[in-house]
Amino acid sequence: MALSRRTLLLSGAAVGAATAATTWPLAASAAPYRGPLRSDPFTLGVASGDPDADGFVLWTRLAPVPLAEDGLGGMPSRDVPVHWEVAADARFRKIVRRGVAAARVSAAHTVHVELNGLLPAREYFYRFKAEKYVSPVGRTRTAPSRWAFPKALAMSFVSCSQYEHGYFTAYRRMAEDQPDLVLHLGDYQYEYAPHTYNAPTGNPRDHAGPETVTLANYRQRHAQYKSDPDLQAAHAVAPWAVVFDDHEVENNWADEVPEQPDPHFLARRAAAFQAYYENMPLRRTSVPRGIDMQLYRRLHWGRLATFHMLDTRQFRDDQGCDDGYKDCPAAADPARSITGAQQEAWLIDGFHRSSARWDVLGQQVFFGQRDNNSGPAKVVSMDSWDGYAASRDRITRGWVDAGVRNPVVLTGDVHAHWADELKLDWADPTSRTVGTELVCSSITSTGDGADVVPGTHPWAAWNPHLRFYNNQRGYVRTTITPDSLTADFRVVPYVSRPDAPAHTRASFVIEDRVPGLHQIADDPTPGGTASALRTGDLGAATVRQETERP
Repeated sequence: MALSRRTLLLSGAAVGAATAATTWPLAASAAPYRGPLRSDPFTLGVASGDPDADGFVLWTRLAPVPLAEDGLGGMPSRDVPVHWEVAADARFRKIVRRGVAAARVSAAHTVHVELNGLLPAREYFYRFKAEKYVSPVGRTRTAPSRWAFPKALAMSFVSCSQYEHGYFTAYRRMAEDQPDLVLHLGDYQYEYAPHTYNAPTGNPRDHAGPETVTLANYRQRHAQYKSDPDLQAAHAVAPWAVVFDDHEVENNWADEVPEQPDPHFLARRAAAFQAYYENMPLRRTSVPRGIDMQLYRRLHWGRLATFHMLDTRQFRDDQGCDDGYKDCPAAADPARSITGAQQEAWLIDGFHRSSARWDVLGQQVFFGQRDNNSGPAKVVSMDSWDGYAASRDRITRGWVDAGVRNPVVLTGDVHAHWADELKLDWADPTSRTVGTELVCSSITSTGDGADVVPGTHPWAAWNPHLRFYNNQRGYVRTTITPDSLTADFRVVPYVSRPDAPAHTRASFVIEDRVPGLHQIADDPTPGGTASALRTGDLGAATVRQETERP
């Protein structure tokens, strides 16, 4: 009986065992190595990323003891040759490329294989081998050729996976959808020591090690997250495009300014960047140089979609008025930027050069206006684009002036599902809509959450462009076609225990050349198990969530 792709991709341990007996060809060693590995080093799974029309990046990391305190995963202090194969079929009968790469001790035995020369718009399968051990199999794909016009793209996006706050079931449910592409918009891992950042109903599991400050700390923390089987399944099912937010370093950092005074912050930032690159399927163009890392970039899915992946942490001005929700004059200062001048110019130039049907911004913090005050004062988050209003205005006017056909902003960070319409003139929230924002909830951050009756968010009364809100955990699943972008807001009823079911809480369509949201479904939690918060309670809970630990 033939193995189904779903069975093959979603049961990593079984796949590893099944392929271990495969005969592998010999290849020249990339680095000297003596002494056998004593146990399976592929405990962190496999991943792929940044697909283009002729290739992608393959990733793995050798770590037989993932939680080793030195961050080196229990590996010997020597480089290890790792064989890799790419095939056109899940059983590896049609191998199209193979080679060997060095898992170097200087990079915590990570492997990045950057491939080109493959066929566009193709599904591929890949695996690694170190000595007698064979990795789980991953599925990936190349993008369509630059001028092709594919009929559809299945893309999901996620953010905010706090390991302590719950189980990563939403990653597993996303993997079961078998998307073509996954965007991770930040807060892939969290820096806190155990028992420091607690979910309202308690933490069902703990971080290993102290607060992440050193390179060893960050490597250990990434290994703990990558050890999760649900996260491994999500990485193995499709290529990812990743960008960081704040918790990959520390909460609410801004360029060279830490949240709290810290004379060692730049060393911490450099360590965090190195560990982030080591543990993500990124191209060599993103290799850090000390405290600098090139992360903003573009991915093209033929002429259907261009993804402008942004970095809103590394180049931003410090948050105004000491951060938090404020009515702050600095928010309107035209000299301040959340992207930095160079990235802003790069983005606007990309708008003018774009020939895509959909231009999608993959970025970290809330883009649209969210005023939490019903009076004349504008009380908004200093950490979001509201705190850099002139920067937002320049970019919005940039896509309008460039004639971008369908601008869509994708966002993470705020631990809740939102959907909103973007205005050219925020002084008048009823003014013309010029774009759309879709915000994904967290995978786990802030714990179980609760279902919310649509339209009961207290801010909606004076923010009419805010069209949807839900406080359950989950992800957003999209289908992009030449005629429309459909967004399914997927939720799980709990994360405090494993194996929750997932369902679509609401669905919206953005039509070609019609900026704005058209709701096509609004489904409460099956079985009536969810409970909506009262309006007054919801407002208080939301403000606490988004000001204390965004």
